[in-house]
Amino acid sequence: MITSDRFEMVAKTFQGLEDVLAEELRGLGAENVVSGKRMVSFSGDLAMLYKANLCCRTALRILKPFYRFTAKDPDELYEQAKEYDWASLMTIDKTFAIDTVAFSDEFKHSRYVTYRVKDAIVDWFKDRFGEDKRPGVRLQDADVLINVHISGCDVTLSLDSSGESLHKRGYRVAQTEAPINEVLAAGIILKSGWRGDVPFVDPMCGSGTFLCEAAMIAANINPGVYRRGFAFERWRDFDSELFDSIYNDDSAERAITVPIVGCDISPKAVDIAVRNLKGAGVAKYVDVAVRPLSAWTEAPQPAGVLVTNPPYGERISAPDMDALYELIGSKLKHVFTGYHAWIIGYRDEYFRKIGLAPSSRTEMLNGSLECELREYVIFEGDRKSFVAAGGKLKAALPSDDRRQRREERAGDSRRRSDRRDDRRFGRKERDRSDDRFGRHTQSRRDDRREDTRDVGARSFRGRFDSDNGTAEVVEPENPFAKRRNLHALKSISGRTPKLPPVSGPVMRSRGWKKRPADDDNNNNTTE
Repeated sequence: MITSDRFEMVAKTFQGLEDVLAEELRGLGAENVVSGKRMVSFSGDLAMLYKANLCCRTALRILKPFYRFTAKDPDELYEQAKEYDWASLMTIDKTFAIDTVAFSDEFKHSRYVTYRVKDAIVDWFKDRFGEDKRPGVRLQDADVLINVHISGCDVTLSLDSSGESLHKRGYRVAQTEAPINEVLAAGIILKSGWRGDVPFVDPMCGSGTFLCEAAMIAANINPGVYRRGFAFERWRDFDSELFDSIYNDDSAERAITVPIVGCDISPKAVDIAVRNLKGAGVAKYVDVAVRPLSAWTEAPQPAGVLVTNPPYGERISAPDMDALYELIGSKLKHVFTGYHAWIIGYRDEYFRKIGLAPSSRTEMLNGSLECELREYVIFEGDRKSFVAAGGKLKAALPSDDRRQRREERAGDSRRRSDRRDDRRFGRKERDRSDDRFGRHTQSRRDDRREDTRDVGARSFRGRFDSDNGTAEVVEPENPFAKRRNLHALKSISGRTPKLPPVSGPVMRSRGWKKRPADDDNNNNTTE
């Protein structure tokens, strides 16, 4: 059993983002930070757990391990799980859900593991309080979420402090087909080294996920402020005063002083991007325009960072995919000189059409697709002259490391080719960090959101010619994006939100602190 004022925690993330998440946790003050596969372990107190959920941009969920044991078969698993004092976590009037991840020859069926742990919990309460006295199992919005992790014969039971996956920020009101995950988007931006000090461009922005995450990074807005709630708010030891003090501390937020520009060939995608930017409360910081990639003739200066997620030819395609990637390479070389471009893609043959040598490559999962993130350092002239002038494409590696890296890449290329062939014969298994048993929840912000109105008139801020279809959003930002606070909502809209009927108490409102920035935004708001 694990009990202490300072305790161990585990943050789950995507492959390729472990180092970024570890750095985020260190910046928050976490101790004993150790990166693993799709996870980072760390330690801290209750305030650290709240901060990790509220502030980490690259975490999918935060787990708090509370019980470890070994089991060689399902019966031993049941007996060991029944040994724990479950009254310390829940009462008979509460509900719970279980999520299981198993890497074991002894436990091959995760659903059966879930049933056995559930039986152990229910029987523990029946033995002590009576046959009909037991907590209920609930698939949605359970009071206590339990994660079961099995590696071989080692079993770890953890409390899931997040609830819905942390990629569900709460600002997305609409999406195009196959939008990139918010955690993955933020991780790519952070991995690029961009922190809001140079221009940021996404020339194929789709629903605007990169733009939203970039603006929130530049303004240092915590990604969890728009969520309706976290699972730890239903724990028995929840400290509401401590969490409110962390939640309402916006002292680190800052103004954005560099251009953030997004364009797309689809007017529908641009309208969706605008709505999502308003949902995140950052539309005034971002220039969005309907503009095909072929129309780019200049880029914001000084040179900055370009991040984009072009079509893969899977769910989203272009009439001529080869020509699209050749155009990407041409625009990088001739328009975005001096930029660092980060492109996430799926097929090697399309990457080769870009015609530029990447300076770094990182394997990543985008949904069920095993993709690769490549960085391109765009410089004038040839590579040899650039290096001779002191330019650096990537850090030098020892000869043994270079040899090992070449061998790994050759093997990875063969494996990716094999996996792509396998896709014709069956569906890829999704990342184990995706929501599973007990996670079939949906966004609860819809009940509190105003009906979306037409985007209305827009004009660009002067960096591009309006004849080319550019536009700047002048419609007021979504007031709900400021903070999830009923008093603030009443002061802005003059009416209370429509909430679904509930049998129990509703979530309390947050303490709201009026700031000059809020006055400015409210003055621009129209009904």
